Amino acid sequence: MSSSLIFTDSSTSTTSRLLPFARTTNPFNAPVFFRRLVGPLHMRPFASSSLRTLSIRSSNTPSPVINDKSGGEASAKVIDGKMVAKQIRDEITAEVLKMKEAIGVIPGLAVILVGDRKDSATYVRNKKKACESVGINSFEVRLPEDSTEQEVIRFISEFNNDPSVHGILVQLPLPSHMNEQNVLNAVNIEKDVDGFHPLNIGRLAMRGRDPLFVPCTPKGCIELLHRYGVEIKGKRAVVIGRSNIVGMPAALLLQREDATVSIVHSRTKNPEEIIKQADIIISAVGQPNMVRGSWLKPGAVVIDVGINPVEDAKSPRGYKLVGDVCYEEACNVASAVTPVPGGVGPMTIAMLLSNTLSSAKKTHNFQ
Repeated sequence: MSSSLIFTDSSTSTTSRLLPFARTTNPFNAPVFFRRLVGPLHMRPFASSSLRTLSIRSSNTPSPVINDKSGGEASAKVIDGKMVAKQIRDEITAEVLKMKEAIGVIPGLAVILVGDRKDSATYVRNKKKACESVGINSFEVRLPEDSTEQEVIRFISEFNNDPSVHGILVQLPLPSHMNEQNVLNAVNIEKDVDGFHPLNIGRLAMRGRDPLFVPCTPKGCIELLHRYGVEIKGKRAVVIGRSNIVGMPAALLLQREDATVSIVHSRTKNPEEIIKQADIIISAVGQPNMVRGSWLKPGAVVIDVGINPVEDAKSPRGYKLVGDVCYEEACNVASAVTPVPGGVGPMTIAMLLSNTLSSAKKTHNFQ
């Protein structure tokens, strides 16, 4: 692969901006849907702190990753995001029940969806199901594509003032006629469970300051490293991509963990040479199979955020999903790697639930 390789940064890790779904023309009406949902109970221990909210180990916690590939071509350990996300949801379920029984409060998450993108609607539906699975109340507003920015902000304001709502999420992308920054900035920082408010990002960047919430996908990446016992302190880490949603906050989180961090982006020269020095790689650039096995340091740990559709005649859908990293090649070099799908994706929603629970606890001063 040539050292002059150029790639583009993706603005998000979600397939809502990558998958080739068609739009429909029938606009949604704009009612507010309220659902009070309590799921099955799975009692497990739980721990929380500002930036390592759920980093506890149980009997089902994966064994630590050993960064040693000197013994041959053994396949890398698979970092199972689905399994870890299920553990986290079980822990949240127990905490939601504990909070309800102790003070009669159930955490609430409000989601605002604008337009009729089928992929975005699928993500909203998945978030509602996730809320149901852990007992978090779910609120939803669906607005037509031609809604005004002011209409969206009005619903945000209503949720800001609703004490039963502890987290507000505006599903992205918004229609092109809306100013995304204005809309996201309207969310009360104390309910910004997506972690995108400028004050949250600013606090994340500053030593001695803690954000109220950390963006969900980067938080999920770090949680996977914690749960698999990957040592971060003192390690060389490379983040591929510098988006506001994944790349930049992921780099800040790694720096908080005392890693030495480099960011590879679309203007980086000889990116493979920088990547090959990394003990830990987080890739969120949105380019299928861009990172080759030859780019990896033997024994590196790879967290692949990319979810990219590529043509696949054997698939009923006509395509399959792959990551930014060539998985088959990485398995022969890395000590551990996340699959796509089934790696980082499930962790994003789990971290959203975690942030919503954390918001409710802070609001009611509940430990």
